[in-house]
Amino acid sequence: MSEVNPTPDFYDYDLLVIGGGLGGLAAAKEAAGYGKKVLVLDYVTPTPKGTRWGLGGTCVNVGCIPKKLMHQAALLGQALRESRKYGWEFKEKVTHNWGLLRQAVQKHVSSLSFSYRQALMDTNVTYLDAFGELVGPHTVKTKTSQGKETYHTAAVFIIATGERPRYLGLPGDKEYCITSDDLFSLPHCPGRTLVVGASYVALECAGFLAGLGLDVTVMVHSIVLRGFDQKMAKKVEQDMDLHGVNFLHHFVPTKIQQMEEGSPGTLKVTAMSTDGTETIEEQYNTVLLAIGRDGCTRNIGLESVGVKFNERTGKVPVNEEEQTNVPHIYAIGDVLEGRLELTPVAIQAGRLLARRLYGRQSTKCDYTNVPTTIFTPMEYGACGLSEERASEKYGEDNIEDRVVGLHILGPHAGEITQGFAAAMKCGLTKQQLDSTIGIHPVCAEVFTTLTKRTAEVLRMGGC
Repeated sequence: MSEVNPTPDFYDYDLLVIGGGLGGLAAAKEAAGYGKKVLVLDYVTPTPKGTRWGLGGTCVNVGCIPKKLMHQAALLGQALRESRKYGWEFKEKVTHNWGLLRQAVQKHVSSLSFSYRQALMDTNVTYLDAFGELVGPHTVKTKTSQGKETYHTAAVFIIATGERPRYLGLPGDKEYCITSDDLFSLPHCPGRTLVVGASYVALECAGFLAGLGLDVTVMVHSIVLRGFDQKMAKKVEQDMDLHGVNFLHHFVPTKIQQMEEGSPGTLKVTAMSTDGTETIEEQYNTVLLAIGRDGCTRNIGLESVGVKFNERTGKVPVNEEEQTNVPHIYAIGDVLEGRLELTPVAIQAGRLLARRLYGRQSTKCDYTNVPTTIFTPMEYGACGLSEERASEKYGEDNIEDRVVGLHILGPHAGEITQGFAAAMKCGLTKQQLDSTIGIHPVCAEVFTTLTKRTAEVLRMGGC
């Protein structure tokens, strides 16, 4: 892609980014590094519970960062409980203080958000805490929380608005339920919790809440971890069951009622089986919805400038260069249709897009073999194809020497997967793994001794 023409005098900015998540910020700072005049708009619409947060998007404020901190808190509790088996003796009853954890998490999140604001200042990127709406081909109207409206023009736009959690659309859901947008700053301990949904967000939250000693139930409509390797998904569920998480399969909520006010109070959940033959009622202190997310694109004016988007999901289709059907408008991050919803992907795409626009570079974001990890009590790391997808693509008995998918369930799975992901980018083969001498005793050494087993559990022996 050749460099975009210099900004005509009648445009206020070379680049205007709508959305202050890490993808949008990466693109903005990269463009500013080429001497371009850049504006970032970021506005957080409060949740039905009134929760708001600062610059940095979902990952920093209500996603990856606070999730990992609470996951770590749960692991520390598990280590304490298991330490007696290794000779540690203590008489005190160990309890968990939700208020202290919340305070520590929010302090860290706030420091990160401040650092991102400082980074924009250091790179001469203009930042406005205002809602942006496209009102013309090159014009955005902004509105602050105080109602002040201004207009800004730019040569190029990047849509990086991300996603927000979906609600059930049932009586009582927005009044009484929370989502992951509320959980990490919840002022009181959630108590007995029902998690509705079986996505990675649902299982991660259920896992660390149970690890903190809470009674947690996961209500599953159909299967857990849809889109992931299903053998691994079942193992994740089995391990969570061992860690005290209850699973209620093939039920969906039909009504949420408040029985008692309080912090957290009491809610009655009515649910029906998916085949319609059974109705159950149960009481919980907190109901956490994790049933999916929708792109934040429905009221930012895309239709007024002709940008196509999926009206059901809010997702935006783009070409290989993250370009929408309107040539000067691009999109990156979770809002993209058919692309991975991962923060590092958004950051990479944002940087590379800015380099193509302004740095005379041509490298595109590679969306294949992107590693990820689900931070359940026992972590699940994955890179490449699931076994189902590999069998569909290559055939059940057509064994590839090249590694097309890698999956591991174990401690520190994320750290392990990151290293193997680099090897897969280099064309890792089964022969190369076989010729590698493993480190003993570590979990990752299993990849150096793999054999094909059918309907058989691979068990590690001794040396």
